[in-house]
Amino acid sequence: MRNSTARTASDGAIAGLIGAAVVALWFLLLDGVRGQALETPAILAASLLPGLRQIGGATWSLAGWYTAFHFIAFAIIGGVGGLMLVEAEREPHLFIPLFIFVIAFEVFFIAVVMLLGPVAMTALPWWEVIIANGLATAAMLAYFFWRQRALARNLLGPWIAVLRQGISAGLIGAVIVAVWFLIYDAAAMEMLRTPSLLGSIVFGGGPDAGVSIPLAIGYTVLHFCGFIAFGIAASFMVYCAEREPLMALGVVVLFVWFEVSYFGFVTFLDQSALEELGWWKIILGNLLALVGMITYFEQTHPGIVPRMFKRWNEVDVESGAASPRLGQHPL
Repeated sequence: MRNSTARTASDGAIAGLIGAAVVALWFLLLDGVRGQALETPAILAASLLPGLRQIGGATWSLAGWYTAFHFIAFAIIGGVGGLMLVEAEREPHLFIPLFIFVIAFEVFFIAVVMLLGPVAMTALPWWEVIIANGLATAAMLAYFFWRQRALARNLLGPWIAVLRQGISAGLIGAVIVAVWFLIYDAAAMEMLRTPSLLGSIVFGGGPDAGVSIPLAIGYTVLHFCGFIAFGIAASFMVYCAEREPLMALGVVVLFVWFEVSYFGFVTFLDQSALEELGWWKIILGNLLALVGMITYFEQTHPGIVPRMFKRWNEVDVESGAASPRLGQHPL
């Protein structure tokens, strides 16, 4: 039992270190895109412990102090989270406290950034923090469940296949859109113009930033993460559609929500961005991705689309038979 507990805590701590590395690489990429290397950890270090400026005011020194604290904190969180997952296997009602633990950590970190003042808030917008911690959580869970495979089977069961299909579908959609933008930019003789433009809007710089490989890489990371999240949600819808075929329509509803949210977010950051991008180019690329993802789901769930239409017709017939005819009263 002790060995099992020690192994679980050790695997959780290593998962935490992996999560810390993911967050560090994410902000390293963002700082590189902005042309201000190590700015984020340096600002956090100076804000958390102002006395560090007297010890060593150099950016790399401040970044080193904060990075050490960052990795230690994530290792502790990973170890505690791993032990909570093991306990959740024995006591399923602990899943709710575990979920609250994850959300509380997210809210706590954002609140700390807000309390550190306007400099930290400018360096760490809330959405960058959420994306970073989301990526870290996914990496930590992937490693921990890879190490604790029996635990993963007991906790997730059939959902492992659903997650795997969702990730595969998301990757298919992301690649289709990326190839579409690549072809479009190549035809316009402006390679990587679209991801660079979108990256400049998201990370700062505006539409006049020009073609930039760091901006293109940064946006591509977000692009794939967004599609994988959409693919996982769609995979859950398709799984439910095996029991009620009309649930497959949820994929289309989810897609519409995804599109509206995306355009709203881009417009919020830069209202003139859609004119520069061409909204039809984005919609067409995403529609091609949706077709590719639906085709994949049709292969993994044979006949899901025909069953959906058949069920739709059955509901239509049932509703028509249940409604009173003209001139008749139900009572």
